[in-house]
Order: sequence, then structure tokens, then C-alpha cells
Amino acid sequence: MSDGPKSDIKRHEKAVTVLSKSLNSRDFTISGKTGMSSAEGDGRRNALKVRSTSGFALIDLLFVTGIIGILCGIAIPRLIQAKGSAQSTSAIASLRVIGSAQVTFAITCGNGFYAPSLTKLAKPPAGAGEGFIKGDLGAADTMLKSGYQIKVSTTPWPTAPDTCNALGTGQTGLAYKAGADPNDPSNPRFFAINAGNVIWEDNASLFGAMPEAGDPPTGSPIQR
Repeated sequence: MSDGPKSDIKRHEKAVTVLSKSLNSRDFTISGKTGMSSAEGDGRRNALKVRSTSGFALIDLLFVTGIIGILCGIAIPRLIQAKGSAQSTSAIASLRVIGSAQVTFAITCGNGFYAPSLTKLAKPPAGAGEGFIKGDLGAADTMLKSGYQIKVSTTPWPTAPDTCNALGTGQTGLAYKAGADPNDPSNPRFFAINAGNVIWEDNASLFGAMPEAGDPPTGSPIQR
């Protein structure tokens, strides 16, 4: 009888020891679940790392977008300026073509007189396939080309003879003028030419006040 309580105490100590070892061998996680393997724990930690990395990627994207916006703000005005410069160069070239064509017309076809419009200058002589300017510039009396409106005019001389391309008598003039005005309001370059065969430039339209011969009241000549 005296050994009974001692045996019970030893059995209880053994049970506590086994329970303690069992608890120590278990893996407790944040979710409160027990018995999760180390592989599952590593997977959860990796998932957390992936979510964290996605957050940094969004910040990087915003940073790159901001840089692109700054670059666009710098580049777009320069592109607009380059476009305006290219259009102005094309307008100057068109006026030079018109000037050369008018001189050729006056010498070879107009008996010293100039054609009154682009379409008349583009009209081919009898038996010829092309006029003095090509169709892309002489398809209408007011042509829109490379962002510029281009036109030609002359004061008809009543006794002017008929021409080799059959414009009729009294249709041609002793001189002429041609102008190129930009369609874009932000483009400040206006051009004109007359029988003096010099191209003039101003920051407002030259065509209205441009004389058919001689210098205009405003503007400056473009050096060839």
C-alpha cells in the first residue's frame, strides 16, 4: 500500500515528459494551426515576399511613367517646331518653282507676259504633255500644300496677245505676284514672290500688299 502513491507520481511524471516532448516537436504558425510542415511554412513566407515585390514594381512603374511624361514635355515642342520648319522650307521651294515657271512662260509662251493663275501656268502648250508647273502645284488656283495656301495673281493687260497654251488675248499681265500663307495659326512665317523673282518673308500675310513688281512695304528678302 505504501508504494501506491509513489508509483502514481512516477507515472504522472512520465506522462508530463512525453506530453512536453510532443508539444516541442509540433510547429505552431501565425494562423493558429498546428502540425504544419516546414515546407508549408516556407511557402507562406515566399507568398508574402511575392506580394511585397509587387508593391515595389508598382512604384517603379509610376517612376518610369513620370520620366516618360517629362521627356514628352521636352520633345513635343521641338517636334512641332521641326514640323513648322519643314513646311516653311516646302513653301519656299514652291514659290521658287513658281518664279522659275513664270519666267519660262513669259519668255517662251506668253510673249513677255505672265500667267494669271496656277491653273493657267499649269496648262500645257499645244502638243505638249505638261505645263510650266506640275499638276500637284497647278491643280487649283489656290493650292494647299505642306500646310501652306499658295496662289498666284496678275493684273490682266488688255492688249496682251494670246499665248502658246491658248489662254486668250488680254488674259496675261506685265507682272505677277504669288503668296504662301500658313494654315497653322502658330506658324509665324509668311512668304511671297513677284516679278522681281525675290522671295520675301514676314510674320503676317504679304500677299495682299505685295506689288506685282518691286519691293513690298514690309518683310525682308530671303537670301538664296
